[in-house]
Amino acid sequence: MILIINTSGAGLEFVLGDHYKSVAVEKQSVALPIECEKFLTECDATWRDLSAIGVVVGPGSFTGIRLGIAYAKGLGMGLNIPVVGINAFELYMAETPDAFVAIDSGRGDFFVASPKTAPCTMTIDEIETRQMECPRTVGHKPFNLMHGTKIVGDKLALGDISPVVPMYLRPSYAEDKKK
Repeated sequence: MILIINTSGAGLEFVLGDHYKSVAVEKQSVALPIECEKFLTECDATWRDLSAIGVVVGPGSFTGIRLGIAYAKGLGMGLNIPVVGINAFELYMAETPDAFVAIDSGRGDFFVASPKTAPCTMTIDEIETRQMECPRTVGHKPFNLMHGTKIVGDKLALGDISPVVPMYLRPSYAEDKKK
């Protein structure tokens, strides 16, 4: 079984098989291990049932992404199973492969990607022009994390087990303010 973990937003999300859970939390760092174990129990699964872990690597909350990756890597190392990174663009495009994805960054611009555009940041003015390259635009609603299982499975089947690193499309807020 493949466990999918998402800490890129304000809360926590998990997928295991056909089970999905979203948990609103105040402190992801405190809640993540507790809620993950609760989720496994609710799914009648144990750590030994896991064959791989998928973790959302961004874009999203700088700290949340690092937390999720560190937790997933720790689990993977302890369980001796692969950890595979997936990004929000892959999740959106799993449902709408021909889409232009524009995710509000919360800082006056958008994280974007499409079949014709590598992941980057754009202003709303740039998006208005570039989104016309694709038949539809998505990103205004949350992605479907249930697609994560297939994405991770496909990557494992292809042997695409590259190091799991955060997908940063710009400097952190602290780095930006330092300049």
